[in-house]
Amino acid sequence: MAPTAKPPVCRIMDYGKYRYEMQKKEKEARKNQKIVEIKEIRLSATIDEHDFQTKLRNVVKFLKDGDKVKLSVRFRGREIAHADIGQRQLERMASEVAELCTVERKPKLEGRSMIMILAPKQQ
Repeated sequence: MAPTAKPPVCRIMDYGKYRYEMQKKEKEARKNQKIVEIKEIRLSATIDEHDFQTKLRNVVKFLKDGDKVKLSVRFRGREIAHADIGQRQLERMASEVAELCTVERKPKLEGRSMIMILAPKQQ
């Protein structure tokens, strides 16, 4: 325990008991930590107002729980020609929950879908 002391001092201990207490400390530390999950909400470019409000409630619930939210707009058929409509939907959603979150990733077109990631604000 104190190798620099004259004479050196050590402690005789039960190694099994020591390992048991270390495992208990690790388990307690794991229990207290929050694992951040990414929840996905899929929107449509032509989503109606009530459906938008329903998705908005889910986004607010996920952000309050401390999870990140991945918003995606899937374009079907010729909708891809009007990607700006989907981008407006994503930006509208972000502005609705601006007090709860920060935009971690701006809307970006990937294939036939546009993706945006929101992270909860730190308390």
